[in-house]
Amino acid sequence: MSSSRRNSTPSSRGSGAKNNPLLSSRAVGIARAALEELGEGEVGEHIGVAGMSRNVATHRFAADLPGYPGWEWNAVLACASGSTWITVNEVALVPAPNGEALQAPEWVPYADRVRPGDLGPGDLMPPAPDDVRLTDDPSDPRAVELVAGADLSKRTNYLTTTGLREAVDRWRTGDYGPTSEFAEKARLHCRTCAFFLPVDKPIGPTFGVCANEFSADGILVHATYGCGAHSQTQVQETDDTGAAQVADVVYDDERPIF
Repeated sequence: MSSSRRNSTPSSRGSGAKNNPLLSSRAVGIARAALEELGEGEVGEHIGVAGMSRNVATHRFAADLPGYPGWEWNAVLACASGSTWITVNEVALVPAPNGEALQAPEWVPYADRVRPGDLGPGDLMPPAPDDVRLTDDPSDPRAVELVAGADLSKRTNYLTTTGLREAVDRWRTGDYGPTSEFAEKARLHCRTCAFFLPVDKPIGPTFGVCANEFSADGILVHATYGCGAHSQTQVQETDDTGAAQVADVVYDDERPIF
């Protein structure tokens, strides 16, 4: 809701800030007339002047419009040095600086809005042109060295050491790292579990894939991660004193007896 036009009236010359044509009562009248000419709503009392410079000033007026609480009218006036000829550059309805106006949230770039887990089936997410995790030069010293015999013929870009380091940091501090709740409460760790399949270069044996369908099946876990489904897990009952008890003979009550 804005427009621009020229509106000027000759006036006597003055000197100093007190005699600045842009701060005179005549300037206030010109600004109000320009806003009322819009016909968009009532123009209230003069609030003050903002954005003041040598040749430009913004006059603020109260606005009481349905649907615009906390907004105000602004009229931008200009006057050349040594002149009293006032120009109305722009008029607009804008949010008041007190922060009470309902406004759209601050715009966030796409690269900062996308979060892990946002990608869905069929969605496309190309890497940024300056993505430091990738390089298109296989001889780049930043390119991660893979295991011997890895097929790179169909690749047009390659993971960098930066990309690998960031990934390893996420895995180490994530849900399947050594500081997770499961790992902290586990008596046995993945390093000694038969279901732990260590990975090769470039990640190294510190990580491996879990092959237990009742635990982190198919997920990359840290060697010091752990859970209650370790291959060496044994359950031992104790009595009221805490002493271990010999387990009773276990019967299969679902096996046919005839």
